[in-house]
Amino acid sequence: MKALNNKVAIVTSATRGIGLACALKLAREGATVYMGVRRLDATQEICDNYADLNMKPVFFDAFNVDSYKAMVDEVIQKEGKIDILVNNYGTGNPEKDHDLINTDEESFFRLLELNVGSVFRISKLVIPYMIENNRGGSIINISSISGTVPDISRIGYGVSKSAVNNITQQIAMEYAKYNIRCNAVLPGMTATDAVSRSMDEQFQKSFLSHVPLNRMGTPEDIANAVFFFASENSSYITGSILEVSGGYHLGTPQYADYVGRKMQE
Repeated sequence: MKALNNKVAIVTSATRGIGLACALKLAREGATVYMGVRRLDATQEICDNYADLNMKPVFFDAFNVDSYKAMVDEVIQKEGKIDILVNNYGTGNPEKDHDLINTDEESFFRLLELNVGSVFRISKLVIPYMIENNRGGSIINISSISGTVPDISRIGYGVSKSAVNNITQQIAMEYAKYNIRCNAVLPGMTATDAVSRSMDEQFQKSFLSHVPLNRMGTPEDIANAVFFFASENSSYITGSILEVSGGYHLGTPQYADYVGRKMQE
């Protein structure tokens, strides 16, 4: 028997990268997975390619607040419950998100609206059904290492992910009495298309000099952590802020200098 048999899950922004890896992992472990996406036809093709798995598209557009409720209502109408929610959606704006003085103010607050607002709104919609189901549930928020480590740029993204960490623990505290658990997974640099587009090779090399495991994460690394929190393997864990970053920022500030010298030897 698979670990997530008879479980119903929603994974937002699930057509590629971390979201797709999470959807596949949960489905392979037996869950019925609804992929919250904008492109229904393209997502149906993905589902068809994995016909042995129980994955289904459902419309979700982070920029269209009405779609949040419509997504949750559709899953409830079809399945009668939601056991697992993976708030994977998140966005950045590196062209306008810099340091405090040079960051576009509208862009800063828009990042908060999208990255924190999506977690707030979807969780607010799903939790009453988890309570009604009387069996609890698991909410997993995809945050970022940027939410715990201050940076020299991307202040809006970092602040928004820090807020995701906080709302994770707020939810964990407020709804533990209903056996609803809420945890966050914080990826470091992960080998996705988004990273390839927004971070040049020199930056990636510099970043990895601060990662003791000396590699990028993979979407599957993140999905494995999400599965852990979704399953009964973590039944006594809630409010956890789990960094899945290869040990990034674990060492002394001199660590990167040491790595650089070793590479030159």
